[in-house]
Amino acid sequence: MSSANRERRQRNQAARTAAQEEALGRVRRQRITFAIVGLALALVVGIALVARATSGNGSSAANTTSTTLAPTSTTVPAPTRCVAMQKPVPPNTPVVPVVVGKPPTKLVTRDLQVGTGAVVKTGDTPMVNYVGVACSTGQVFSSSYGSGAQKFALKGAIPGLRQGIPGMRVGGERLLGIPPALAYGSQGLLDGSVGPDETLWFLVQVQKVEPK
Repeated sequence: MSSANRERRQRNQAARTAAQEEALGRVRRQRITFAIVGLALALVVGIALVARATSGNGSSAANTTSTTLAPTSTTVPAPTRCVAMQKPVPPNTPVVPVVVGKPPTKLVTRDLQVGTGAVVKTGDTPMVNYVGVACSTGQVFSSSYGSGAQKFALKGAIPGLRQGIPGMRVGGERLLGIPPALAYGSQGLLDGSVGPDETLWFLVQVQKVEPK
């Protein structure tokens, strides 16, 4: 073989080797690129999943907080309608002619029988029989008829009675409609016989008056 042919073959061999190495390099670069892209995609997906989970947990926490903090009404609403007096009632207790319907917003005084004796004045301590009825239930919550007439110190009574009884005469009978602000207000009575913001109806009979 001539020297020229031998050099030509060596050059061709070198060219083929270089081409093969170039091809192998391209393959390696592609693999690295694919690996990097795959890792980047995995990171993106991972971040998205974490963000979604965090958002879901936050939403759940918000919902839980909302449920926990949701106000539950413990206040008994004011009666929207007065009902007639209901049974049972204490012995010898007369019927209170409750005005059925919308509760009064101001003190109601109605003489059912006008007395002929001494006039009850503010601050007096009259001897009275009385019965009280809750507007919303029609239930009697207090009555003196079972035990007889009682001394009633007006200065210690609720505002509706302090304002509603003076002017009556001995022997008289009066119906009083007392709105919550002049009765037991938003507290009611501790024993539960009169609820918060309850309107009251009283029937009062004056037996005797003891001046202040």
